[in-house]
Formats: sequence, C-alpha cells, structure tokens
Amino acid sequence: MTDPLAAFRLDDRVAVLTGAASGIGLATAELLASVGARVVLGDLDEAGIGAAVERIEAAGGRAVARYCDVRDRAAVDGLADAAVAAFGRVDVFCNIAGVPSDGPLIEVGDAEFQRVFDIHVKGTLYGCQAAARVMEAGGSIVNTASAGMDVAAPGYGLYAMAKAAITQLTRNLAVELGGDGIRVNVIAPGTTETAFSTRHLAGEDGQPDPERYANWVEGQRSLSPIGRVGEAIDQARLILYLASEAGRFSTGQIWRANGGATIPR
Repeated sequence: MTDPLAAFRLDDRVAVLTGAASGIGLATAELLASVGARVVLGDLDEAGIGAAVERIEAAGGRAVARYCDVRDRAAVDGLADAAVAAFGRVDVFCNIAGVPSDGPLIEVGDAEFQRVFDIHVKGTLYGCQAAARVMEAGGSIVNTASAGMDVAAPGYGLYAMAKAAITQLTRNLAVELGGDGIRVNVIAPGTTETAFSTRHLAGEDGQPDPERYANWVEGQRSLSPIGRVGEAIDQARLILYLASEAGRFSTGQIWRANGGATIPR
C-alpha cells in the first residue's frame, strides 16, 4: 500500500522563505526542513535566521541564511541565487515577509503607503519573479495575504489593501506560469499569535499591558465559530500542503486557515 503521507515529503527539494526569522516564516522553515527540504532563509533579522539555521541543522536538516530586504529586487534575486549556489535548485518559494500597519485610511500618508506596499506588494512580486527565473516544472510559489482582506475592519485598511493586491497578483501569476508547470497559491491567515500580534500588548502609555492583550486575543477568539485563534504552525502546515506533491492540483487559489472568522453571518 502506498504511504498516504509520502506526498507531503520534500526530500531533495529546496525551499526559499522570506520573513523566516520569526512567526509563520520560522515555523514554516522548520516544518519544511523536518520533512526533507533544504531551506534557504531570508530576513532582515540576521541573528534570528542564524539561530533558526542552527536549530534546523541540530535536528538533522540542512539550511542556509541570507540577509534579505524584500524591498530590494537585487536582494531578493540574491536569495534565489544563493539557493541555487548552495543546493543547485529552487522548488518552493514562500513569500512570507510582512509588516503591520494600523490606523484610519483617511490619515494614511505617502511614506506609510509606500512602506506597506513596497514590503508586501513589491516584495511579493520580486519573490515571484525571482522564483520563476530559477524554477523548473513542478515548482510551487506560496504567497501570504490575510483574513483582513475579507472584512472591512476599521484601522486595518491599508494593510488589507496590500494583501488584496497580493491575492490578485497570485491569481494572475498562476495563469501566466501554469504553462511552465509552476503553481502559485496564496494563504490568507486569520488571527495568528506571533510577534506580529504583540503590538497589541502595549497600553496607551506604550508600556506592556498583558490584560489589554488578553482582551484583544479573546475578542479575536470570539470571531471564530470554533473559538480559537491560530498558531504559526497552523499556517505552516497549510504551506506544506501547497508546497508538496499533496497540493499538486491546486493553483491560483486563496487558502484560509482562520478558524472560520470571516464566514459571512
């Protein structure tokens, strides 16, 4: 009998990840390495990706780290080239790097607009272009959007706009790259407790306020029919499916692990 879990193995595959120093990126890097992938980790946080490489190698995996600012096309191209130089190929490219942006849309200035769109939209486009340049048939690109694009929530409009743009970018590229045998999908995480969400820990005076954070988490949990918020591994497991042979018939799709928080009701 064929092992049903074999389709999730990534032996002899090479995966590149941006935003790999923490949160979803880190959880994904460690998970992909645990099922056989050789991983190349890119991030602004060199200490973070260096520590991740040490953990992956201590567990028997193979990994390299490279400083990468996704706003810089040359840096993203360099990340893909580093993967080819180290391991000979790129099979999976995960565009995970991102930043939060809070505040009313009517108050958004040029600098904040540029920052958010440079990191999310340009950074994702650069990653997809770099991946397509070095990938062969059978490759998988996984982009990262957000449940924020599915609802109109005050204070999150700019972030949601950027994530919606990534979704359309993904759909178009799935069509454009399908003939080359490359799949392109996008995940749209719901509330996931990572360093990304700890900005809600600060009180009005800027000091840590654990009670405020607990109330925020409880409010997010109440949006889910199953009463949960996510963990980084919940998104990492979804990425594994899309990166592996298990997801070979999936392309151009939005994948939502969000506890049902955006179900219309």
